Amino acid sequence: MRATLRWVHSDLRTHRGEALFIVLATAGVVVSLLLATALFGYATNPWQRVFAQSRDAHVWIHTGPSADARELAALDGVESVAGPYPTESATLASRGVRASVELRGTAARPAIGRPLLTSGRWLDGAHPDGVVLESRLARALLAEPGDVLALPGTARTLTVAGIADSAEPRYRPGERAGLVWALPSAVRAPDGEVTGLRLADPDETDYAVQRAVTVLGAGAVSEVTTWQQARSEAQGDTRLLGQVLGLFGLGALLAAGLAVHGAIGTRIRGHLRDISVLKAIGFTPGQVVRVFLLQHVAYALLGAVTAAALTQALGARIPGRLGDAVGVWQGLPGHTAALLAIPVGVVLFIAATTGLAAWRAGRVSPVPVPRTAAPAAGRLSGLARGALGLRLPPALVLGWHKAFPRRPRTPATVARLALPLLLIVVAMSAWTTIDRFHSRPDQVGLAAALTVRPDGEVGDRDVRALLDRDPRIAAAHPGVEVAALVPGQTATIALRGLGTRQDPYPYALAEGRPAHGRDEAVAGQGLLDLLDVRVGDWVRMTVGDQPQILHIVGRSIEPDNAGRVISTSLDTLRENDPGLRPTLYQLRLQPGAAPREVAGDLATATRGHLDVHAVPNPADGLSSLRGVVLALIGVLALIGIVELLTVIGGSVREGERDLLALKAVGLTPRQITAVTVTATACTALAAVLLGTALGLPLAHWLIDAQGRSSGIGAGIAQGPSPLLLVLFGAAAVVGAAALAALPAARAAGRRLADTLSAVA
Repeated sequence: MRATLRWVHSDLRTHRGEALFIVLATAGVVVSLLLATALFGYATNPWQRVFAQSRDAHVWIHTGPSADARELAALDGVESVAGPYPTESATLASRGVRASVELRGTAARPAIGRPLLTSGRWLDGAHPDGVVLESRLARALLAEPGDVLALPGTARTLTVAGIADSAEPRYRPGERAGLVWALPSAVRAPDGEVTGLRLADPDETDYAVQRAVTVLGAGAVSEVTTWQQARSEAQGDTRLLGQVLGLFGLGALLAAGLAVHGAIGTRIRGHLRDISVLKAIGFTPGQVVRVFLLQHVAYALLGAVTAAALTQALGARIPGRLGDAVGVWQGLPGHTAALLAIPVGVVLFIAATTGLAAWRAGRVSPVPVPRTAAPAAGRLSGLARGALGLRLPPALVLGWHKAFPRRPRTPATVARLALPLLLIVVAMSAWTTIDRFHSRPDQVGLAAALTVRPDGEVGDRDVRALLDRDPRIAAAHPGVEVAALVPGQTATIALRGLGTRQDPYPYALAEGRPAHGRDEAVAGQGLLDLLDVRVGDWVRMTVGDQPQILHIVGRSIEPDNAGRVISTSLDTLRENDPGLRPTLYQLRLQPGAAPREVAGDLATATRGHLDVHAVPNPADGLSSLRGVVLALIGVLALIGIVELLTVIGGSVREGERDLLALKAVGLTPRQITAVTVTATACTALAAVLLGTALGLPLAHWLIDAQGRSSGIGAGIAQGPSPLLLVLFGAAAVVGAAALAALPAARAAGRRLADTLSAVA
């Protein structure tokens, strides 16, 4: 054991830098996987906790005030019913912020869909104007218990009694109204009802919706929301962050394992004589294997323990969503198990890859095998000899020949080095795709910057005149958006009419063509998947009791409503309903115009009769992904450096016999150094080309696959610019050459006696 420790200590002194990089790379991999686990837990568990504790309904059905929802309790599979509750659409204002809301009247605290109070108190008959706000709506209004909320256009006010969490779909400005619980007396002008169904089997949700719509009548149903939609919205971007971290963490783990495997294999080839001496003095094959295995497992264990300790101690202090996720995850039941299992799994994986390479060391013969007389790099090829005949620099030609000899180890070396570079290219593609949402929003379905919704006191002509007078507004597209029942009546989608045939709305199309003719429309990926249709198909939907049949001629990139949107022109919808009037305007602004300033000026000019909201950008919730990408690139760079050090060490050791020949033909130490540096740079260049060639299509496939699964659709991926790729490749090659310069210079400057001893 003492001899083993002395060997390990001696090897550590010789390869301090490589040991440090292995520890750091392992720590980075473990941190990535722990943060991915935290984000997955944060995305799923809070909503699941609220859903379970509130005993929320699996289906919420919005109907007109005349619908009779009492028959729903008798449906097969319905365990219990919440409501029906009267509802009123309204607008609330607080501290200069306005929000569209749904006032829901309830005399007592519901047993199904029971709001979970986070502050304040529940409704009290002694305070008839008291309301309870859903927590996300309260944050948007900057409201707290005790605040007074105004209803613009009326003299009414409401007082915030409490704030509560709900598992229903959350408030989204300009897209979904916020939820406000109030006493029935506060719902003065009911314009609808809402009924919740809690099912015995949640997997039968679609069938239950179909039966409920059949009983109520399609014309009576205005909207249906399900627990799957609410869960998907709650997970949102957080789940995407977890997927990104998990994917890159696993990729980095594979790259780290291969780098360690290659490092041990190269070290074994360079220490065959030393291993033979160890066996000759009494080391068994098992002891030789344990020397390498214990050494690298110790490195991995040190990195994994450090990463777990740092994540546990400092993870909750990370700014933004990552810190929030770690804080919530630390309070979940499976936190301790994951905190132990992930580092142990990483260490075991590295141990397995180490064991495969160390097994070869145990098979080394106790009697040193003399090296062959042939040069390590093989005979010069005809191309190399021709290049020397053209008087190209010998260092360049010999370095190229040394980098790509005809041996099976060369492709494996290039592949191991290309893997972290490939993942870096994928990470850069994720970065540039996020940038595309901000720099070119019109290409990803975000042509409009603002959504304007007038109240009933402002006419269409007045709104158009106001918008036309503002020079900062490039175009104002009138439109309507209504909920429509899909065929089979199992869900509702968003039917949108925007623009006219003379002035169409500029949808971002990923497939097909724009909708110009009668009954033509474009649809999001989420709708195509929901209805199992393709571009070119006809679809039928129901708005109230009116059927609407549309021909899908294109697929648009739709960030809203999980892509469950079908869009046509306002003229097409008016053919079914000639009296249809615009209920919203999508505003495209001039370059350089500030959306916040324009929104404020419009609201002021109409004295609060316009509800103006910025169009939400999905990339806004991914701002923390930039820091994640940078951290991942750093981890992958460390793994690449480990592999580069392996390549350099192997190149220097295998060139010891060539060193005598090169000195004999007259090459100076500087030229000999240049041979090794060129060989390393050529290997790095080959890895860069391979990693880029494979990374770009892989990045497009992964990003588009995520787009399809989220409903936005394929076509959002944006690769790095050619200039950025050239700079990335140049940095990798120059960095590899710089790392090789010092060890190559030391090897070239060795004394002749040392060189003869090394190759003897």
